[in-house]
Amino acid sequence: MIMQISSFNSLNKIFFLQCEKYQKEDHLFFNNLNLKEFQTYTWSDTKKNVLKLANFLNKKNIKKGDRVLLVSENRPEWLIADLAILLNSAITVPNYTTYTVSDFAFTINDCKPTGLIVSSAELLNNVLLAAKKINYNFNFIIFLNQNNVVASDNIINFRDIIEKEIDTEDTKLFFIDRNKSITRKDPACIIYTSGTQGTPKGVVLSHGGILKNCEGALDFLYFIKGKQNTFLTWLPLSHSYEHTVQFVQLSLGAKIFYSESLDKLLTNLKIARPTIMTAVPRFYTNLMNKIKINLNSQSIFKRIIFNKTLELGEKKLLFKKMTFIENILNLVLDLIVRRKIKNQFGGKIKAFISGGGPLDYNVGIFLNSLGLPTLQGYGLTEASPVVSCNSIDRIKVDTVGKIFKDVEVKIAFDGEILVRGENIMLGYWNNKNETEKILKDNWLYTGDLGEIDHEGYLKITDRKKDIIVSAGGDNVAPSKIENLLANYPEIIQSYVYGDNKNYLVALIVVAKELEDRKNKIQFIIDKVNKELSIIEKIKKFIIIDNLFTIENEMLTPTMKIRRHQVKKVFGDQLEKLYF
Repeated sequence: MIMQISSFNSLNKIFFLQCEKYQKEDHLFFNNLNLKEFQTYTWSDTKKNVLKLANFLNKKNIKKGDRVLLVSENRPEWLIADLAILLNSAITVPNYTTYTVSDFAFTINDCKPTGLIVSSAELLNNVLLAAKKINYNFNFIIFLNQNNVVASDNIINFRDIIEKEIDTEDTKLFFIDRNKSITRKDPACIIYTSGTQGTPKGVVLSHGGILKNCEGALDFLYFIKGKQNTFLTWLPLSHSYEHTVQFVQLSLGAKIFYSESLDKLLTNLKIARPTIMTAVPRFYTNLMNKIKINLNSQSIFKRIIFNKTLELGEKKLLFKKMTFIENILNLVLDLIVRRKIKNQFGGKIKAFISGGGPLDYNVGIFLNSLGLPTLQGYGLTEASPVVSCNSIDRIKVDTVGKIFKDVEVKIAFDGEILVRGENIMLGYWNNKNETEKILKDNWLYTGDLGEIDHEGYLKITDRKKDIIVSAGGDNVAPSKIENLLANYPEIIQSYVYGDNKNYLVALIVVAKELEDRKNKIQFIIDKVNKELSIIEKIKKFIIIDNLFTIENEMLTPTMKIRRHQVKKVFGDQLEKLYF
């Protein structure tokens, strides 16, 4: 039975109700010891650990509205820490494990977290270097990794916290009473996302906003009602997409497997046997390519059968007329081809859900035609994050689906997509000016251009904003990188490119008289890359002599780069850098 959460005042209520319902049933699965089997945590295990950590935080005098920095890879302790923070009416501030020291310094200085919860010694060192850089001290630091301990008077090991016994029922009642003051309008988390000028912005999401997003997700996941569901999570929980999915999983009472690493993802899929898989477009593109590579080693007969499966699957997906014989053959191919492909993912998969960036049309056609329902959605961090998603009973691959329950969407006169509803952020933390630019009369100005078709499906037609969204769903501000490159006199102008790609490339304008230009520019880029996170690094570049000017329409009258025009002229050359 799917939980009814429209009347809940906080995310905490989901957790308490599901713990009582499932108790001794398996809940979390994780392997960080390279064991043959995943470690298993029951719902009761999760509950006890959450309450013990919440109790510890309470004794550290954490108050309503205090921020706690959470820096960790995906693991059961991530969920436990997030819930423990929320039980204290505090605010979780997730940071990416790929952040540089400078990135950590910015977020620490911006949100002034009371405490730090961190998983590894390397991450701990980076965050402490960042804190030292701005002369900041945490009231407490909790080290999550249970396989290693840190010997320090200022750092508490998570293992020591959970080994202490507490009265579980009394502690639970204490926090239920404490949570009575929480409202749906209270902040639950601050998720930092790149700004157009390269300065990160802290998106403040409310309990109600995430609850409303969960409600919408449960509404369109009607096809898994009453089933024992399993998720395999691998996207960073610091990403707003996976952070909200975490609460959808709790709402469903689902089993959650945490993938060990990206290179073990396909192996983990066979072990976890998920019913639902959420991922960014890059995963689905790689999946399609692996299937195609495997096909090349098959016999001619098998390739013919496979291609016929794609052909008839596409016809059915696009509602094209099929003959009686084609319909019969398609049913046979369900049994001999599509079922076999599903078994490669554990055999229980009901749907793949794609978000965090645009899914290539051909990838969507390919996977859906093979009997792997792939539902593309749309959203942004500022919307908690989902706005729309395709439905299992009517997949339109060229769209991002129907609007979520209780979310309003309208198209402005210039084609921009505007969104309104409880799911919209409370604002940017400590940044009134940027908040007022994007939130007007309660409408969120998304920066994306689109249209709504006659069936109510939303379609993205273009991007109005300059943020690059990588194939992994990460937001990158090109202006930040371009500004760093501009610090070197050898570089006159630059343009960073990489929307829906696995890495960034750059177009570099240099003076014609510059000698040994390739080696000099490579040296500069290597230096700049040291100041950037993994997702921001430039991998390849092209050198050109001609300037971007107002006359050639590559600059605006205010001397800003017309990104669409540069892409139009140099797009083909830049695309070749990905081959």
